[in-house]
Amino acid sequence: MSRKRIYSILITGFLFLTIHHGYCQGRFDTLTNKLNQVFKQDSLPGMAVILVNANGIIYHQDFGFADKQNKIPYTSATIQNVGSVSKTFIAVALMKAVELKYFTLETNINDILPFKVVDPNYPDGKITIRQLASHTSGIIDNPAVYPNTYKFYPDIRAYDKEALDALQSIGYRQTIPGRSLKEFFYNYLSEKGKYYSPGNFGKGSPGSASSYSNIGSALVAYLIEIKAGIPYADFVKKFILSPLKMKNSTFFIFNTNLKKHASLYYKDDLVFPLYDLVTYPDGGLKTSAGDLAKYVSGLINGYNGDKLLLDTGSYRLMFTPQFSKENPPKDINLTYRNKGVFWNLYTNGTIGHDGDDPGISAFVFFNPVTNMGGLFICNRYLPDKKPIIDLLVQATSIN
Repeated sequence: MSRKRIYSILITGFLFLTIHHGYCQGRFDTLTNKLNQVFKQDSLPGMAVILVNANGIIYHQDFGFADKQNKIPYTSATIQNVGSVSKTFIAVALMKAVELKYFTLETNINDILPFKVVDPNYPDGKITIRQLASHTSGIIDNPAVYPNTYKFYPDIRAYDKEALDALQSIGYRQTIPGRSLKEFFYNYLSEKGKYYSPGNFGKGSPGSASSYSNIGSALVAYLIEIKAGIPYADFVKKFILSPLKMKNSTFFIFNTNLKKHASLYYKDDLVFPLYDLVTYPDGGLKTSAGDLAKYVSGLINGYNGDKLLLDTGSYRLMFTPQFSKENPPKDINLTYRNKGVFWNLYTNGTIGHDGDDPGISAFVFFNPVTNMGGLFICNRYLPDKKPIIDLLVQATSIN
């Protein structure tokens, strides 16, 4: 090949990369501007947004403050709760437990638990792990119990009494002590338990009706804990956090670097006290946008054959629709999403999960066609995440 021909190819390649880079940069500048508009419109304190592909971060933007009073910026290293995004970690842990042959998705929970669970409405019903993972087990969140599983720490950081009073007025009275999954689930599900009630179960038979259940989700983590012989938090660290080098992620406030932890806002400048959950697997993960970016990239790689976390078959099973359009369970609308194993399978082609809790909102997702995905987390509850999610989904739909 002549030097002239080589030179022509190099110039063409350089021009393509330059144009492509300029196109991406322009597209991301537009994304930043639109995100900033939503951020201001919703008067959020702070937020981090990251987009990734299989190789890592392709877009990152921070907004506002982790601590408004002390003017501490919100960054990708800022740590906060991510609510029900935590359930996606139960999903990965569950698939790992199946790989380790602890059980299958069809296993009856009474074959594992050290006490017997009987649905008082359907005493002959069989509750399976698959039903727990698709929110159809019949085990529900009793509103007289579940809010009391939150444990607040008013002594470790300044907070506003009005914010805590607002939570207490709707049932967050932290009347359930400890953080042991074993103790809580015995008391909630055993007929001899302190918190046992027919109100802990739904009206439909196991598998027949959908009811989003934090407690049912955390029960999967407890089953893993029983079979693994180690705390669920340690299982997640061993099989997910450590392989992905997610060094800023933990479930408990006293294991968290409080210097990096965001203030969690109620409204305006009112701050909640920091908190843990007794049923911590269902919503208690504390992490950063930077760590979540590693997680989403890891999922994209895993979906495409990488076995750092799971075998390929486990990913396929985790992302397999659990409900048929012809015969779905009661009380579920499949117009916008189906369910995988905990994950939401959205009809726009993405796979993800959102999270909400006092003072936080979060969302993670990826597109298996474009092999891109992303996340956002912010330190105030955001009642409508759709404007942000739509922007991120659109930005990752172009390969």
